[in-house]
Amino acid sequence: MNKQDLIDAVANEVGITKLATAEAIDAFLDAVTQAVVRGDAVQLIGFGSFSSGTRAARTGRNPKTGAPLQIAASKTVKFTVGKGFKDAVNR
Repeated sequence: MNKQDLIDAVANEVGITKLATAEAIDAFLDAVTQAVVRGDAVQLIGFGSFSSGTRAARTGRNPKTGAPLQIAASKTVKFTVGKGFKDAVNR
């Protein structure tokens, strides 16, 4: 399912226009993105949680040459699945 498929499914389920649905989904994604950028966690009970994390700097290897290289520290986004979502998938 891509974004347009999601918009179509939500619009059909709720009975609102696809334009209004697209605006709502975009607003949701923007709100989640901004919260995680600020370092806040977004918890959707039954679905899951979005949060930010950090990766330490580490030494890796160039797969082509085998030469060691330094990989810089970075921020990452974590998603932890909620119980309701996990149970639905495992039915």
